[in-house]
Amino acid sequence: MLRNLNHYIPNTLSVRLSLVVVSLVAILFTAALLVMLHYSWRAVKDEGLHSAVQTLSGTMQHIDNTLHEVELATRQMQWNVEHHLDDPDRMFTFSRKMLETNPNITGCAIAFEPFFYPERGEYFMAYSYHPASDSLTAGNRPVIQANVFGNSPYTEQDWYTTPVKADDAYWTDPLKDDDSSGDPITSYCLPIHDGKGKVVGVIGVDLSLKWLSATILAAKSSPNSYCTLLGRNGTFIVHPDSTKLFHQDVFTQIKEGTTDPTVKEAAQAMVNGESDYKFFRMKGKDYSVFYKPFKKQGWSAGIILPKDDISGDYDRLLAYVLAIAIGGFIILLLLCWFFTRRQLMPLQLLTQSATRIADGHYDEIVPDSRQQDEIGRLQDNFRQMQQSLAAYVSENARLSEALKRQGDMLHATYEKTKEADHIKVSFLHYMTDQMIAPVSNICDDVRLLREQCRDLSPEESKRLVDDIHSNSETMTGLLSRLLEQAQGNEEEMIYEIGDRE
Repeated sequence: MLRNLNHYIPNTLSVRLSLVVVSLVAILFTAALLVMLHYSWRAVKDEGLHSAVQTLSGTMQHIDNTLHEVELATRQMQWNVEHHLDDPDRMFTFSRKMLETNPNITGCAIAFEPFFYPERGEYFMAYSYHPASDSLTAGNRPVIQANVFGNSPYTEQDWYTTPVKADDAYWTDPLKDDDSSGDPITSYCLPIHDGKGKVVGVIGVDLSLKWLSATILAAKSSPNSYCTLLGRNGTFIVHPDSTKLFHQDVFTQIKEGTTDPTVKEAAQAMVNGESDYKFFRMKGKDYSVFYKPFKKQGWSAGIILPKDDISGDYDRLLAYVLAIAIGGFIILLLLCWFFTRRQLMPLQLLTQSATRIADGHYDEIVPDSRQQDEIGRLQDNFRQMQQSLAAYVSENARLSEALKRQGDMLHATYEKTKEADHIKVSFLHYMTDQMIAPVSNICDDVRLLREQCRDLSPEESKRLVDDIHSNSETMTGLLSRLLEQAQGNEEEMIYEIGDRE
């Protein structure tokens, strides 16, 4: 059967090599494809990433809804306060009512500028709060009213000064509430305006972060993932490791060397309010973080996923495929090397012959080939080329020798011509020097005859004419010699060139 198959396959190296390579690649590709299909359902990388994004988005939407409810309630109370500024006692009612109607709020302060109510003294603040730490789950919670909040005047505290200066709403960074429940709180603050639009006070509504921590820590898109919340300056607001809360920020960890420096880029992006995902290393392990900002509050929430949770199965699948591919290519390399080595052995002979020919041995004998494929035809063509090259080199050597002889002859002729030219120039100089005196005498005699022809005696006139005639004959003789010399040199050169040809 193989013999019949070989009968229909062209007996060429390219076809045979292509069949071997294509057949082996087809086998490897089929094996890799089967493995990929077998493990593709377990490759959950894309699903894991999508799950993390969905979990983060859902958690932030839930938190945003709660914060938005607080904002709406605070703005409604702002309207009531601004329309009853003439009744300071009513501020206590507004403050207490805010806690009674909004279960997520743990404290409410309505504070005014110093001496806004002169009869109430320098400072006036209506502050109500829930004292119980489980205020979000208790049924009947008492409401306590106080005149102070914190250890310093409220006009020196951030929740009051910032909205007064900016004349805009402001969410404070979370902090420990030592006066009420002791739980971390954040405050939503709105400035209070009088009838002329001037800021005369601030409404501060405290929101316990106990529910926020529970919501964020419950957000898990995979078994080993966790969610964290960073403040404006990178402080951990929510983190599974409670020792980091409000005591240490991510940048401090980087400086102290407790966190891999690759975390800095992701942390900086979160603090900058960006929305994206990044890869980083922490404690020698690879992680991914998906983060989104709370733009109003200046916070940023992120879900941290270990690499194994996202692409563990995918990495294992990739390792299998790579192992198969590498092993297959090694086998392919060995087979191709063995096959081509046997088929291309005549090329070694051609290489040696080509090297000797390149060294000048143009009579190198190239034997006939026994193969009928491209290599055999190449060897035969190379042998013909070597024979043609040897004949061509021999002919070039003969022509070069002839050209050399002609060049020597031309050089000798050139030297003689050059010498003749030199003699010719010397002769011309000599003849011109001989002609100067007769020409000058003729000119002088002619000038004298023209100017003094009437004053000259016949004897003097005859003498001048004879002198002119004598000088003219001298000139004629010199010119004749010059012409004879020129004709003689030309004939001599013609004869000499003819003899050499």
